[in-house]
Amino acid sequence: MLPLAKGKARRGVYAAAVSPLDDAGRLDAPKLVAYCQFLLSKAGGCDGVAPLGTTGEGASLEFSDKLSAIDAFAEAGVPADQVILGTGMPSIGDAAFLCQVAVDSGLFNLLVLPPYYYKSPTDDGLYAAFARLIERVGDDRLRLYLYHFPQMSGVPISVPLVRRLKADFGPVIAGLKDSSGAFDQSRAFIEATGGIDGDFDVFPSSEAMLWDGLAIGSAGVISGSTNAFGRIVQAALQAGDGGEEMALVRHARAAVGPFNLMAAMKQVVAWRTGDATWTDLWPPLSPLNTAERVALRAALDDVGVDLAG
Repeated sequence: MLPLAKGKARRGVYAAAVSPLDDAGRLDAPKLVAYCQFLLSKAGGCDGVAPLGTTGEGASLEFSDKLSAIDAFAEAGVPADQVILGTGMPSIGDAAFLCQVAVDSGLFNLLVLPPYYYKSPTDDGLYAAFARLIERVGDDRLRLYLYHFPQMSGVPISVPLVRRLKADFGPVIAGLKDSSGAFDQSRAFIEATGGIDGDFDVFPSSEAMLWDGLAIGSAGVISGSTNAFGRIVQAALQAGDGGEEMALVRHARAAVGPFNLMAAMKQVVAWRTGDATWTDLWPPLSPLNTAERVALRAALDDVGVDLAG
């Protein structure tokens, strides 16, 4: 296994962090940073955080709020190798600008969706888009994690495209988050690039895949439900055998499957902190209703999740 390239995010258990709103319905960037610091603590159980992605409602955020988040993470001194920041936008120019601001602020590891408004682009078109982003940023410190989430973006990232980008841009193409939910898809990305042995870090999006992924060369997981289950997943990682602890991880992941993940994870944080404002979501998403809250609490009790923080 090759060592991590300079500036690259560490491997392990990541939480796709939920995002808090302030009284005006804008991103509360300092509160987000403080929450991510909790996730990175022993109590949170995570090796890294991935804010402003899907679970962080990144597509709903105002552009200026994303800039304020970059400033807040930089000012707080959160270790750069523990943050993979979502910077994907429909416009490659906007995405490149966010990436450039992030890199200039010392945040090098960035999670980037393909430009997702126009559907069915060719691989050549997507290659040109990512190449233009990299050229616009113009900084060898940039570390891009491609974001494959075709159910949401409508624009899949193919295995040949990944191989081509990695061959042409080397360490700048640092890895990929696979949110397809299909383990065979993660396997295909790993086999095509060599996975961690080839310095290409594939992160499946479900902790239920943690041990199967590690066995074939994945880098860990980036999951929305590790907002609730970070300690459980970290215990399974540290156990080193994928046995009883992984059975609990799979049970926990299945327990939150019936709920909207963003609403459920925000509800968990609200219960954990006693701060009901955490349940606020950007439209068009809505908080859990009363019946859903009761069902979620029962599911968490069954798993044995400690909501005391």
